[in-house]
Amino acid sequence: MRITALVKRIVLQLVRDKRTLALLFVAPLLILTLMYFLFTSNEVPSVLGVKNVSDELVAQLEKVGIDVVSIKVKGDIETVIIEDELDGYLLFDAGKVTLTLENTDPSRSKMLLAKIQQAMGSSSSEMAKTGMDTSYIYGSDDTTFFDVLSPILVGFFVFFFVFLISGIGLLRERMTGTLERLLSTPIKRWEIVLGYLIGYGLFAIIQTIIVVVYAVNVLDMILVGSIWHVLVVNGLIALVALSLGILLSSFAASEFQMIQFIPLVIVPQVFFTGIIPIAGMPEILQGLSKVMPISYGANALKSIMYKGTGLSEILSDLLILLGFAIVFIVLNILALKKHRKE
Repeated sequence: MRITALVKRIVLQLVRDKRTLALLFVAPLLILTLMYFLFTSNEVPSVLGVKNVSDELVAQLEKVGIDVVSIKVKGDIETVIIEDELDGYLLFDAGKVTLTLENTDPSRSKMLLAKIQQAMGSSSSEMAKTGMDTSYIYGSDDTTFFDVLSPILVGFFVFFFVFLISGIGLLRERMTGTLERLLSTPIKRWEIVLGYLIGYGLFAIIQTIIVVVYAVNVLDMILVGSIWHVLVVNGLIALVALSLGILLSSFAASEFQMIQFIPLVIVPQVFFTGIIPIAGMPEILQGLSKVMPISYGANALKSIMYKGTGLSEILSDLLILLGFAIVFIVLNILALKKHRKE
């Protein structure tokens, strides 16, 4: 009887909590649908630039699934690869064969190298009988997938924990009545938002510094660029996570409901960090990636830590992150209206 009463109370509580019911039944379907489309995406064929390569070998390369682009103009090989968005450049010059791989995705580079070797093994051209020198623009033949993944992880964990702590922190302010008492004073809404941003932001900056320094100096994660640039990007990621966490906490009535935002807001962002090649996704998902703040942060961190680029080369990513933060801050100020009307 007592168990029946307990079960009845729990069922009634859940039935009355429409948001929890929706998340309980709908969120898994959304995530599963997203994963289905992501992991059944078409593989994007490798694009190889070639110069002075025989037509017979080009045919063999295309036969193994490589998109071959004939390079006509002279120029620096690295520049050609980056500007033409090639995965590699195969050159036959002065009796020597050289292959330069872009290598932002080591597994993709290894697959391309294997296909080229397979094509050359099937070719009867003079070039195919010559030894091939291989070089890399980024990393080396020892580069692993984790070397590329580590910058993404640094940005993601900063984003996740700042989002969680700031959201739950402000929620406690509301649940304890602190926010309502604050709103009963003449203080402006934008002053409240700014105060929370600075207050939680100080700890977010400290957390960011600890994560970055630990990842680079203790875990020896790859860092080709400047650590100061990494801190700038992570600072922006933390600002976006902070403003987003505070914003979503306005729509949660309990810590349990705040946690429920994780599968809807955080988990989908993981898929758009670059772990799965965005170019191979359906067009609708490629469009969705443009509204995922962490995708810009991950791209900026990967450029600095793995490629060694400077801030000027990732300026667009930084401006978009700043734009996300400004939009969330404005929405935060507007969201406080439901707690106090001026």
